[in-house]
Order: sequence, then structure tokens, then C-alpha cells
Amino acid sequence: MIPTLPSLLARLRFRQLSVLIALEECGGLHKAAERLSMTQPGLSRALHEIESTFGVQLFVRSKSGVQPTELGRCLVQYARVFEADLGHLREHMNGVLQGCGGRVAVGAITGALHGLLVDSISQLRRSQPSVSVEVREGISLDLLGWIAEGRLDLAVCRTSVLSNTDQFDYEPLMEEIPAAAVGPGHPLAKAKRVTLAELAKYRWIVYPGNMPLRKLLEQEFRNAGLDLPSYPLETGSSLTTMLMLKEDDQLVALMASPTMDFCVEHGIARRLPIRFKTRHEAFGIATRRGARLSPAAKLLVDCLREAAERRRHAQP
Repeated sequence: MIPTLPSLLARLRFRQLSVLIALEECGGLHKAAERLSMTQPGLSRALHEIESTFGVQLFVRSKSGVQPTELGRCLVQYARVFEADLGHLREHMNGVLQGCGGRVAVGAITGALHGLLVDSISQLRRSQPSVSVEVREGISLDLLGWIAEGRLDLAVCRTSVLSNTDQFDYEPLMEEIPAAAVGPGHPLAKAKRVTLAELAKYRWIVYPGNMPLRKLLEQEFRNAGLDLPSYPLETGSSLTTMLMLKEDDQLVALMASPTMDFCVEHGIARRLPIRFKTRHEAFGIATRRGARLSPAAKLLVDCLREAAERRRHAQP
């Protein structure tokens, strides 16, 4: 049985949380001790104290190092959240003392990065130039994991990639319009009209199977009675997609409309004249359920809402 909350509060120390995180990330006592500027025996004693506090084994020792048990992984996850919240508290207090500033860590899927998050951060920094902003790009699954671990305050993504979304609060922002892209030298780059049957003859860059744009593409091919092109290049990286389109003039890719706009503006790719009938899932603002956002994070949320409203009005 895990001890009572008063017992944990009386015995647990913040330094012990850092020990747990270091052990999980380093995978060994020696490396973790070096990171924390501790001796290896001292680190072993610290781990023993933590396990005594909770009354359970948190790490399994072996010749290859240490690995967290299921309960250990659970505790490390919350240790990261506590550490992140303490960092946010420090930034918040500094902001209060200085009369400005603060910090926010935000993530976004590629389709929300161009034209939405970047605009929102620019707007935030114009009104609050002393705010420190950390930005991460990733797929929704990774972003939600970083929120759960306390590494991000919020993310612009989709929560539907998880079967259990109870640990997140979610506010829809806007739908994402998909576009078909080819490199400037592609045979269809200057075509006035393109069909999916024509595109099926070319090689494709596709998103991994669990991502919404991949599911949309598969649905479009099924509706047209076509097979998805064989031997595709799979990637969730927008940079990889852009580089491959410029390198290989036989490739076709599906991307979010804001990313497509960026590629066209900079001569990276051409937008093909084809519309997809399958409705794409909206994305929105995800936060850890029950978490209190810092003033800087709240301001960024307001900027995101305003930017999304502007984009909705600008869409044809």
C-alpha cells in the first residue's frame, strides 16, 4: 500500500525527483551520478530512501544498468510534471518581480506551425517582449506525451490520436485543408487540371499510418477505387518532405495548406489543382487537464484564438 499523502509530503524532497528523472534518462547509476554531481554510493542511498518512502521498488538493477518498473515510470512522469511546474513557478515569480516577462513552452503539428503558431508567437512578443518562448514541432502523439510529462504548457494538435484523452483539456481551433504538392520540375507542376488517377502513377511521400493526413489520403484512394501507390516514402517531417520534393521530380506529397503556402512562396513546391472530398479533422489547443496556465501561456492562447479567427475569415 502506498503511504498517505501527509506522509509523502513530510518525507519527499524536490532533490529526490531529480534523482528519479536522471536515473530514467541515463539508464545507469554512474551516468546519473555524474549528471547530478553526486557519488554513486550517494545516488544509491538516495534511490533507497525514495523507494523506502513509497514502500515499493521503483527501479530494477541489472548488469546493463537500471530500468524503471511500471510504478517507477509512473513516478518519473509525475516527477517531470512537478519539476516543470516548479520551473514555471520560478519564471512566474520573476515576472511578477520584474513587472513583465514569464515563460511558455508550446508545441505544434506542422500544419499549425505555419501561419498560426508563428503569427501568434510574434503577436505575443510584440506585446510582451520579455516573454521567453520554447517551441517544439512534432506529431500529435509526441506533443501530447510532452504535455503529460510537463515538458510543454500547451500544444496545437489533435487529441484523437489517443484512445484515452482524460488527462487533457482540448479546445478546437480550426480545420486543416489538405493540398497535393510536387516539386517545381514535376511533369504535372504546371497542369491546369489533375485527377487522383493521374497522381496514382507517381511515387508518393506519405505520413505514417497513424496520422490523420495518411488516413485522409487512404480514404480518397478508396473512394476513387484506386490502390495507394506502392513503395511510398513515409515521414512525418515537413522538412524531409520539402527536401525530397526538390530532389526528386517524380514525387507527390500531401501537406497542410499553410505548409503548402510556405512552399509556394519560397519556390520549394507547386500546388496541384485538385481538391480532396474527405473532410479533414480539426486541430486545437491541448493542455494538461486541470493545469493552471501561466500568464504568458494564457496570453499565447488568446493570440492563437485570434490568429485562428483571422485565418478562418481569410479562407476561400
